[in-house]
Amino acid sequence: MISSNIAKRYARAFFEIAAGEKRYEEYYHELGRFSAVLRENESLGEFLANPIFAQPDKKAVVESVLEKIRISPLTANFLKLLVDKRRIGILSDIEDCYRELMDKALKKVRVTVKTAFPLTGELSRRLQTGLESMTGRQVEMIVLEEPSLIGGIVVRVGDTLYDGSIKAQLNNIRNLLGEDR
Repeated sequence: MISSNIAKRYARAFFEIAAGEKRYEEYYHELGRFSAVLRENESLGEFLANPIFAQPDKKAVVESVLEKIRISPLTANFLKLLVDKRRIGILSDIEDCYRELMDKALKKVRVTVKTAFPLTGELSRRLQTGLESMTGRQVEMIVLEEPSLIGGIVVRVGDTLYDGSIKAQLNNIRNLLGEDR
């Protein structure tokens, strides 16, 4: 909980700078690129999180990584600040919080759709259009196949889950009849 609040504060500060320059998505992608480097290289993440190593050494390593992945000076300075303040370990949380702020500012919503079978292009477009009219926002949709649903669709919009799968309906009938699974 505490790291979550700290991540929100750092994300909000970085977001306000990005808002001033109207470069929300560019800075988000840069955070993502550095975060991906940390995920791909576990030893680098462990090195940066380990308090035994000196801060100047960590900063030098981060600077060399930043040169290779070509990140804007503003994002580079933000990442160096995280190293200085010993907060680089919560970068993925900061990235998530930043994404929420960005989505809100750009009136976007991320939606996860699970279906038993692949959606056709036309059906996918119609679903996206329907979700956009329902939410009043631009929808960024991720479609996942999950054969265990048997049929139907499960849609997650933020914290709200719409479950229209046959599996859920069968479970509801089973519960109404009082049957054990």
